[in-house]
This record gives sequence, structure tokens and C-alpha cells, in this order.
Amino acid sequence: MPFKLRKENPENKQPEVKGAEALKSIMCFNEEYVSQFVFKPDELLSNSFDIFIRTDAYKQKEQEIEELVRNIKQLFSKNQELEFLMDTLKEMGNAFKLSKTGLDKRSAGMKAFSAENKIKYVPAGLESYTPFIQSQNSVGWIDWQTKGYEFVELSDNCPFCTSHAVDKRDQIKKIGQEYDKNIIKNLIAIIDVIKKLGDFFSDEARDKLTAITVLKEGIEREHEAFLATVKTQIDNFTEKLERLRTLSAFQFKDGEKVADKLPAYKLDLQFFSELKSNKMQGAIAPINASIDAVIEQAGQLQGKINQQRSEMKKTIERHQKDINEFLAYAGYRYEVEIAGEGEQAQLKLRHVDHGEYLSGGNQHLSFGEKNAFAIVLFMYECLAKKPDLIILDDPISSFDKNKKYAILEMLFRRKTDSCLKNKTVLMLTHDVEPVIDTIKSLAEMFNNQTSASFLRLAAGQISECDICKDDIQTFFQICKNALASEKDDIVKLIYLRRHFEIADNKGDAYQVLSNLLHKGNDKGRGIDTREPKDEEDNHPEMEPAKFESGCTEISSHLDGFSYPQLLNRVGDLNTLRVLYNASANGYEKLQIFRLIGLDVENSVIQKFINETYHIENEFINQLDPAKFDTIPEYVVAECNKLVNGKAD
Repeated sequence: MPFKLRKENPENKQPEVKGAEALKSIMCFNEEYVSQFVFKPDELLSNSFDIFIRTDAYKQKEQEIEELVRNIKQLFSKNQELEFLMDTLKEMGNAFKLSKTGLDKRSAGMKAFSAENKIKYVPAGLESYTPFIQSQNSVGWIDWQTKGYEFVELSDNCPFCTSHAVDKRDQIKKIGQEYDKNIIKNLIAIIDVIKKLGDFFSDEARDKLTAITVLKEGIEREHEAFLATVKTQIDNFTEKLERLRTLSAFQFKDGEKVADKLPAYKLDLQFFSELKSNKMQGAIAPINASIDAVIEQAGQLQGKINQQRSEMKKTIERHQKDINEFLAYAGYRYEVEIAGEGEQAQLKLRHVDHGEYLSGGNQHLSFGEKNAFAIVLFMYECLAKKPDLIILDDPISSFDKNKKYAILEMLFRRKTDSCLKNKTVLMLTHDVEPVIDTIKSLAEMFNNQTSASFLRLAAGQISECDICKDDIQTFFQICKNALASEKDDIVKLIYLRRHFEIADNKGDAYQVLSNLLHKGNDKGRGIDTREPKDEEDNHPEMEPAKFESGCTEISSHLDGFSYPQLLNRVGDLNTLRVLYNASANGYEKLQIFRLIGLDVENSVIQKFINETYHIENEFINQLDPAKFDTIPEYVVAECNKLVNGKAD
């Protein structure tokens, strides 16, 4: 919302975007993108695998492999009994942690079983609370009971029922002294998990676990050893189930034969004695059968995996080569490498003079290097995500000419599937060089696919003007066109003088024009700056023949040229003021402002007028300043105030 409407907005205007209804996804390269996704501690770009390796070709092979192992993975999909089994086994396994000496005493399960079982064996004096202690919500009751203790000293009455309770204070406090809410919570949870698993355990294991849950004084070393065995078998069993549920090509190493590896995925209960039961056998039988079916197609699966690996290797090599060539051409002494196995692959950075990977890159790269890296990495993410619109927010204005073109080359001039060619890209820039390159000088190299527009903000309105190939001209052409136009003769003479400067022609005609535009002097024909100065540090007056020669040459460019007449006009402040106000573009206004010769107090504005747009031939080609008004509005506004403020 514009600031001018934030306080008062009587028409209730609201910002809106029109014409973008068909765009479903947009990606924008800007400072926010760089800060969020690039130069992470472990990799140059977040999600390197998805961006650089998971190409369309890779996804196709991935789908074909998925089809071959689909029967195995479908057994886990929406199979409530199997999901229940895996979740409950994990809950049991997570309750205990292994240490070098056995079970970790700090784990929830050990804390629960190491203490006295005060749920089954209620301490003496608290028997009347047994129904509450052994209820399904015993943890909540103990918590509620304990919270009331802090109020027991406020009155002789019970904080719960308000009856006289002086003689029962010790009994009320004893609940908090005997029971730890967290230990009880852990104990109840583990007992519940053991009951849920029930017949999935062998008869012997189930009996032993049940016995442990009712021990009065806590577990001994033999109980701990048994629990460690159960913990280990459950962890190994669930790990095998999880590998089957997420089965993919990456579980087979390079050179590994699928036919030899697949039998190891089968679940054999003779190696899981604590889980050897009829119910568990029934649960895993379909899984083993589906593995057997895949083994019969091992050759086909092997071929698909080999093809995917080969494609992935080629993709990695291509991306590394492309990025490293760009870095070399742009003059950066860095290289990248996609390192790591399978889905753990990450884009790493190193310096050419250093063999080890660098952490991220933020602390090593300059501002320009980070920007160059970031925009290339952004391009690869766009290729992976395929947005409808790609926005580049002034990405290359800060680079030198070589790096600018290296980036444009990387972004738009390679194979279609390796760059942003044929994509809808909107690049906003303050820099005219990319426009010159892609619209005029090298248009064919960019397949003539680029279009450009000039945006200008004036009086609160943004106007847009298309930039065509013919709009990009040398300043020689610009001057020639101005002389053939309907412009005022004074404006034409300004362009003609600039034409002579560009051609490095400071002959007679140039001397005449300089004298004229500097409003002459006390010497009728003006001075000749080509001649040496006299003792008083002044140049001599132009010789009559040279003056006439100069006027003749000017007349060949400007019909009806009259030195005295134009000298009178240039010396008339009102004439220049009228001409200034009648000028339609900022460039010519600034040139006329220079003729008026007003003092400019603001040094920034003065420098802009005297230098920035007086020496405008920075590029061989440029936009015609008469058509594309490149002078900032605030500069023209300042000149307007000075010119029109001198009316008196």
C-alpha cells in the first residue's frame, strides 16, 4: 500500500495484480532467496539431491523401479495391523537405551522398572487410595492430589473436600512422598505396550516380561540382561521392516548384485527368538512372499538400477562441468563437487588452491562471488521445480562486463534442459548492457527470444516503453537523427557539438560551436582553444578564415545557420527558459540547463548535471535519450525549481 494512502484512503483502494491468473507457481531470485537457501553450513544449496540429481529422466527410472518393488511397499500402505505392530515395537524399543554396560539407567524404561512397583504394591497406610492408584488415570489422579499439598497448611480442613483433616495431614502428604508422577507414567506406558504386543512375543518372552512388570522391588541384573536382549531384537527387527517400507535403488551399492542382496531382506524369526510366535509369523509371511516375487524379477530390477545409476553419474558430471566452466570463465578460483552417496548427495565448494571442502561459503566468498554463485544455483532449482514465471530482481548490475556476460551465457545460452532458455523469465535491471547484448549485438546468439521494456516513474505513474533493436543506437546515430528532426536549432547545435566530440573532431566547426554555446566572449569571433595561450593566460581570437570555415561546416549540418542570431538567442535567459520548459525529455533539459548557467548548491545534483549526463557515451550503443527518458525525476524536478525560480 503506498504510504500516501496509509493514513487516509477514502476510496478504499487496494493493491492488486492483474493478468497473472494463469500463473500457478513463481520463483524469485532476490536477497531473501540467497539468505534462506544458499550457502548452508553443509552444502552450497539446500536440497542438493532434489535439485541437481532428481531430474525427469531420474524420476522415470525411479518410477519403473517402484513398479518392481510395489508389492512389497504396498503391504505397508494403509495396513493398519502392520502399522500398529511397527509403531508399538518402536515404542517398546524407544523406552530403553543401550549403553556400553547394558541398559542406560537414564532411559524411561529403566527408571520405571528400577523403582519399586507401587501401583501393584500400594505402600502401607495408603491402602484406602488403591482404587485411585490402580485406575486407568492414576497419573492424572496423582498429579491432582500432589497439587493440593501446597494448600494443606492453610487450614485444618482437607484442601480437597474441606472436612476436618488435622489428623490426616501426614497421610495426605504421603502420596507425594511415595509417588513420582513421571515414574508412574513411564511404568504404566511400558506395561501398556507389553500388553499391546502380547501374542507377537514368544510365549516365554511374554511370560518373562509380564513377570518383570509385577516385580515388587525393581529389576535385578538378570532382568536387565533379558530386557537388553528384547531391546536389541526389536530394534533390529523394526530396522528391517523400515528398510522394506522405504525400499529404493539406493539400498543397493554400486556393483552389488540385487539377486544376492534381496534374500537378506527376508525376516527369519529363528534369529529373533523373543519375537518367534505364530502371530508374528502370520504378520511377516506376506512380506517374505512379496520379497520372493521380487527375487524372481531380480535381473529386470538390476537393469533398471544400473540405468538409473548411469544416468545419475552423467547428470552429476554434467552439472559439475557446467558450473565449474562458468566459474573459470567468470574468473572465480572456486570449483564445486556433488559428493555423497544417493539421496545424501550434496553440492560442496572448494578453492582451487585447497583440497578440502569449504563449510558453506558465506565466510569465504565476496559479495559479488556470492551473488554469482547464488543466481546459478537458483537457475538449477528453477529447472528442478519448473515454475510458470521466474523473476530475477536486478541480479547482475554490480558485476563487471565479463562476469555479466558469463552469467547471461550460463542462464540462457546452453542446451534448453540445462538453462532458462524457453522459460518465461522477467529480469528487472538498472543496467542497459544486458539489453544491448540480447536485443541488438548478440540477439541471434540468444535465439532472438528476448524482449525488453523501459520503465519510468513520473508524477506517480509508471509508464512502459518497448525497446526494439533500432532503439539501441550509437551516439553518432543519435546525434545524426537529432539534426534531421524538428528540434529547435539550439538543441540541434548541442547534439552537433557532441557529435564532433565523439568523432574527436575539434576543428574549426567545433571551435565555433563551443564559443556559441558558451555565449561568446569579448572577442567577436570567439577564441581558438587549439592555439597556445598568451602571457595573460588567454587563448587568441579565431582567425577570420577559420571562423568562416567553421560556420560553413556547421551550415552543412544545419540549414540557415546564423552565428549572430543564435548567439543572441543563447544569451537570452528567457529564450533558454522557454526552450527548457518546452523540452519533452530530461536529457535535453539538462543540456539546456547547462546553457542557462545557474548555480547549483547541491553538489550531488551538480555532479550529475555536469558529468554524468554530459559525458554520456559510456557504451558504444545506448538508448536514445530523447525517446527513453533516463534522467531521474528528482534531478529534473530540482532543475525545474532553479530555472523557474529565476523568472525575476
